[in-house]
Amino acid sequence: MRELPSGTVTMLFSDIEGSTLMLSRLGRRYTDALDGHRDVLRSAWSAHGGTEMGTEGDSFFVVFPTAEGAVRAAVQAQRGLQTHGWPGDERVRVRMGIHTGSPQVHDDDYVGMDVHRAARIASSAHGGQAVLSSVAAELARDSLPDGVGLRDLGLHRLKDIPEPERLFQLTVDGLQVDFPALRTLGAASRLPVPATHLVGREHAVAELVDLVRSPEIRLVTLSGPGGSGKTRLAIEVAKNLVTAFPDGVFFVPLASATTPEVAWTTLGDVLEVPRNSRQPPRVFGQVANRAALFVLDSLEQLAEADEVVSELLEAAPRSAVVATSRRSLALPGEHLYPVTPLGLPTRSTVAAAEESPAVQLFLQQSRSVRPDFRLTPENVDAVVAICRRLDGLPLAIEISAARTRLLGPQALLRRIDTTLDLPSTSRQGPLRHRTLRETIAWSYDLLPESDQAFFRRLGVFAGGAALESVAAVALPAASDDRSTDPLDLVADLVDASLGIVTEAPDGEPRITLLDTIRSFALAELRGTGQLDDARAAHATHYLDVAERLKVTRDSDHLLALGQAEVELDNFREALTWGLRHGGAVEGIDVTATATALRLVTSLGWLWYTGGYVIEGCRWIELALERAGSAESGDLAECLGSYANLLLARGEPDRAADVAARSLTMARKVADEEREAFAMGVVGTAQLHQGDLDAARRTFEDSLSLHRRIGNPFRLTRALGNLAGVEEELGHYARAEELTHEAIAIITAAGDAHEAAVQGQNLANLLSASGRPEEAARLARSLVDRIVGLRSPNLTMAFADTYKNILIGLRDPVRAAQLIGAEEAMRDRLSLPNPYQEEEQAEAWAAVEGLISAEDWAREIRTGRESSVEDLLLALDDG
Repeated sequence: MRELPSGTVTMLFSDIEGSTLMLSRLGRRYTDALDGHRDVLRSAWSAHGGTEMGTEGDSFFVVFPTAEGAVRAAVQAQRGLQTHGWPGDERVRVRMGIHTGSPQVHDDDYVGMDVHRAARIASSAHGGQAVLSSVAAELARDSLPDGVGLRDLGLHRLKDIPEPERLFQLTVDGLQVDFPALRTLGAASRLPVPATHLVGREHAVAELVDLVRSPEIRLVTLSGPGGSGKTRLAIEVAKNLVTAFPDGVFFVPLASATTPEVAWTTLGDVLEVPRNSRQPPRVFGQVANRAALFVLDSLEQLAEADEVVSELLEAAPRSAVVATSRRSLALPGEHLYPVTPLGLPTRSTVAAAEESPAVQLFLQQSRSVRPDFRLTPENVDAVVAICRRLDGLPLAIEISAARTRLLGPQALLRRIDTTLDLPSTSRQGPLRHRTLRETIAWSYDLLPESDQAFFRRLGVFAGGAALESVAAVALPAASDDRSTDPLDLVADLVDASLGIVTEAPDGEPRITLLDTIRSFALAELRGTGQLDDARAAHATHYLDVAERLKVTRDSDHLLALGQAEVELDNFREALTWGLRHGGAVEGIDVTATATALRLVTSLGWLWYTGGYVIEGCRWIELALERAGSAESGDLAECLGSYANLLLARGEPDRAADVAARSLTMARKVADEEREAFAMGVVGTAQLHQGDLDAARRTFEDSLSLHRRIGNPFRLTRALGNLAGVEEELGHYARAEELTHEAIAIITAAGDAHEAAVQGQNLANLLSASGRPEEAARLARSLVDRIVGLRSPNLTMAFADTYKNILIGLRDPVRAAQLIGAEEAMRDRLSLPNPYQEEEQAEAWAAVEGLISAEDWAREIRTGRESSVEDLLLALDDG
């Protein structure tokens, strides 16, 4: 068996584009072409240190010790293919993909995700094109041959690989440099897919595309009233600019964002960045090098919108922003583009009407509910009058056209005239605002009284609602008959174009109101004097949801996290009402404040594990301010949750003070469960402060109390806390005894997340106590579970454990790579490791005789270019 290079290598895949067609053209001479192709390529491989791993038909898999060697071989091969004399004047076009990584050597071959990544990169290329991963490009950049350059092709999604990859193309003087778009899954773009094509905005789209393409214009704001089609136009413009921005175009829905924290979190969600990297300054690092277009939709309700947009543009100097807002952002360099209503017909003839964008939209929407609808000499006058009456506003036209399923144009016009001619209750804003409101009012007035009551109370939901929530909050006021199926009422609203039904992640229907329609519903609800009652019911219900998810989290962490994030806007809405309800005149609503305090505390796990630490601190601080000084178990738990978040923010001293207040209060109100929880937080703060003896005493007291209470989930954490301190003190036998007890309890309880935590704790303990082989066996069995849980803190702790195991197994290369990957992950998540220098010094002392200092540093740098998850999975494969 040959000896293959291990560690970091560069892989090259190649094959002939269109080989089957070439075979049909050349017939028997195809073998001559195939032999010539192999000779040219093998000469290049051997000249630059390549090891040929396999050949199938017209494809090669070659491994090089360096990225420089792979690039020089690719250049030589492409030049050789260009000048070679081919039979039948044929041209053999070879595509190549190059990637640098650390695949595992197994049975005289290489395996692992890096091999698959290199193959996917090759399959994305065209004949004559050589494409590199970002890692290979950076390593080869400073040693490119003369006449050879790199072209940034932007971020792309590769089949079966979740993270987008930045790809580069080799450009070689004298060879083809312009190719079609890569055969990937596309640039890492996120745009909604409209149900219908855009009508009547061709000129606006062309103008806006030219504006956004201009290098000197980086901010274009589409302004106009609600319902004028700003969002739909922005999506169409972005769709036409996908190829202009190599790092993609991203639609960021901000209708629910009332604070900068929520805006940044939403942007992070869209970009799919790590959960704890979705707030400044870390989110800036995620966008800094992108040449992307961000569509920031519905900014009017965000008071600090100008600051958010300004910071985004400053952080991403190669990117541009298209914003939609009912008002200007008033930023330097902003290009304001008013979105006017659709053009109306000048004459009431069929030919003239069909040329009108407003009528075109009416026809499109009418045919979606009545496929046989046609514009005729008999109905053209009524259709034109409808569009004029609605002032060409797209939303108003869509709502009205939906009624053509039941009403002809003449009947529709009569109802519009008798309903909408009434003056609006609001005299502010242009007439078309009031026209749109009355258009919605008309659809609303056509509903039965019970449906109207139901619709009004739906206004309190933000971001939609599940049927269970709809029944709890909106149904009681809609009907005295509690057997009413909320789905029937939802169907009525959808038929009236007043609601939208989408599918939730669990497959269940979810009802959503457009922002303009939701505003109307809230205004009507306020007019009935029932707004506070509905908001109180909403807050009470979502407190119940949060408390149920808190319990679910103990048995199914991923399920609870997914469901909590679906309802995040409703949690925010409930907290906003509960913490701001009342005022100087009415006074503070004690019940609302108490509900908000319990809600923000019940979500403590979400703020911590979901990457919402900054936002969670802000909500808790508001809750603590409103709660006053009255001592209670709820307030004690809220303080404990706050201390946890402060620890995540790297503030152990503040956390210790807050945790001590939590413990004192829990004892005063004689709440043992809250006392036990607070003791755990106090001990963790002491551990972070370096006081091991104090932490040990606190954790021992906490464990005694948890044993008396008997909650298996919290008892497991208490055992793990004490085991961690015992390990730090070198009491390995005691630590192992506690950890095995924790694993037995949590395995019986069925909490997969906590079982993984304790399993990794045991692997770390085995490694620390000099048993690396046992630790390695256990760690390999945990890899898939830990990576699958998507918990950043757990993943990084496990990476540190595996690094220690590899050092114990005398494998410094992979240990160094894990160090680098964990460092990079902590940087992305803003989670500093206060012991980093000490741990790295200990690691180097353990491997100093096994690897040179230069190689050790190089492997750490290599690891920083990989993800922790990929390295862990590769270890598992090995």
